[in-house]
Amino acid sequence: MPTENLRIPTPDGHADAFAAFPDREERHPGVLLYTDIFGVRSELRERAHELADHGYYVLVPNLFHRHGPAPVVELPEHIGEDVRPELVGRLLPRIEEHTTARVLRDADAYLDFLTTRPEVGAGPVGVLGYCVGAALALRTATAHPDRVAAVAGFHPGFLVTDAADSPHRLVHQLTARAHFGLAEGDLSAEDREELVRALDAAGVDHTVETYPGAIHGFTMSDTDAFDPAALQRHWDRLLPLLDRALTHD
Repeated sequence: MPTENLRIPTPDGHADAFAAFPDREERHPGVLLYTDIFGVRSELRERAHELADHGYYVLVPNLFHRHGPAPVVELPEHIGEDVRPELVGRLLPRIEEHTTARVLRDADAYLDFLTTRPEVGAGPVGVLGYCVGAALALRTATAHPDRVAAVAGFHPGFLVTDAADSPHRLVHQLTARAHFGLAEGDLSAEDREELVRALDAAGVDHTVETYPGAIHGFTMSDTDAFDPAALQRHWDRLLPLLDRALTHD
């Protein structure tokens, strides 16, 4: 399968990125994949490979490109609970520096780059995110309703906050189909209800589902949170969403 290591021009310098796509001489629907807090690594490269196996060109940018190429902190092969709190503590300030303005500047650059790749077909793309990446995916989809036809987030963080520009407050701009797969405890009952109410009020074609027994990070096999059944449920929701929005409309 073809893969590429890329440099994406952004207003704040070049962002390093990884891409995977099918080994066929044709154009494919594009998918922008935002990582979890731990960033681009073998786990996310493999995720891109799996999506590419289903016919998509998948672009995975380094969220922390302003701090250098990925990985911006040294990661163990397995992120166990013995090291996770220390790693999150080091990375969380970088998430906090990733303001809405920065997110949107990056999103513009990533979509411009993705949609002009010679392997990517014309038409809207899908945007996918894990953990904090789910909020970035939703911000991207709401900021670009004419360019994004599917948005998905899994074990999401920061979807519903008290901020005036919380992602859930912007879904009235959304035209994409949406799915959010939650671990138990990702959102309080009140926040989940608020998210669903906002999506319903906006008339968004959506599902918001709590995956039974799953904990935050359930799709990531390089962490202690990994849940094979929940990962499969994620594929069972994600692939039909992308197929309906990007290949059969």
